[in-house]
Amino acid sequence: MNSTRCWPPDSPMIRYALICGDCEHEFEAWFASSSAFDVLADKRLVTCPVCAGARVTKQIMAPSVKSPKKAASRSEAERQVEAFAAKARDHVAKNFDYVGNDFADEARAMYYGETADRPIWGATTPEESAALAEEGVPAAPLPKVFTPKLPKQASTKRKLN
Repeated sequence: MNSTRCWPPDSPMIRYALICGDCEHEFEAWFASSSAFDVLADKRLVTCPVCAGARVTKQIMAPSVKSPKKAASRSEAERQVEAFAAKARDHVAKNFDYVGNDFADEARAMYYGETADRPIWGATTPEESAALAEEGVPAAPLPKVFTPKLPKQASTKRKLN
């Protein structure tokens, strides 16, 4: 069995602060070189650990040095948070109906008994969200980290709930 190496084990690595263009999650990743990041990003192989989006770019950052012990413990904590977020996104995607910009209307219809209750997620304007709250319609914002990718035909510019 052949083993492929991306870099010699004793060569220095570069740590980049990255941001996802899809969900705005900020995270760090290590690369063999600046050009290695560029090649992987161009091929859409650098993905967000939260939403799996491939629109990842470098952030402006100042150089810093971390001890391997701190980096390892932080990485484990980040992995646990990211795993939890991934499970939450998967749960929403599998168990909730995406209703898009009709969220406020669908939530009201269920609240007033005009349609059967079911778990939904979608988008509202700030005004619609305030109106739902005033009416007593139970609805809460869905944090970006728990928001699944939108269905292919769906797109919205409103805040997700």
